Amino acid sequence: MNKWIWILLIFPLFANAAYQRNQARPVNEVVFGTVDTVRYISQQDIVHSKANGWETLLGAVVGGLIGHQFGDGHGRQVATAVGAIAGAGIVRHQGDQSYQVEYRLVEILIKTEDGQLIDVIQDIDNQMLFAAGDRVRILYFNDGVRVDKEM
Repeated sequence: MNKWIWILLIFPLFANAAYQRNQARPVNEVVFGTVDTVRYISQQDIVHSKANGWETLLGAVVGGLIGHQFGDGHGRQVATAVGAIAGAGIVRHQGDQSYQVEYRLVEILIKTEDGQLIDVIQDIDNQMLFAAGDRVRILYFNDGVRVDKEM
């Protein structure tokens, strides 16, 4: 579950102009052109996840509560301390993990109607795959750019 939260937080950094097809956004400029070349890219990043202080503290508290159930007198105090240290250590060890995230991107080189070459890298939309010769429009937004097929 934690892996998916990181993916959702990090992916928008790479998919700069990601948006849903049913979302309205103001467009600053539209440029029409023809796809010259298409290259599909698979980018892999390693994400390092570290346990934060609250998770470690919660592990120590739970471990201390479990340890407090054992022993009497001085032995109970030792069991509580050992349980707290073990709980914090387990959470800390489980929290420090690395995993690999794969991003699927497409690089589109477009020759505009006025002869300019524009290169755009964006996330792959399986409903809109590009090929050389496709007529496209480049949509410029305040926070990025997106290429769609001309309909």
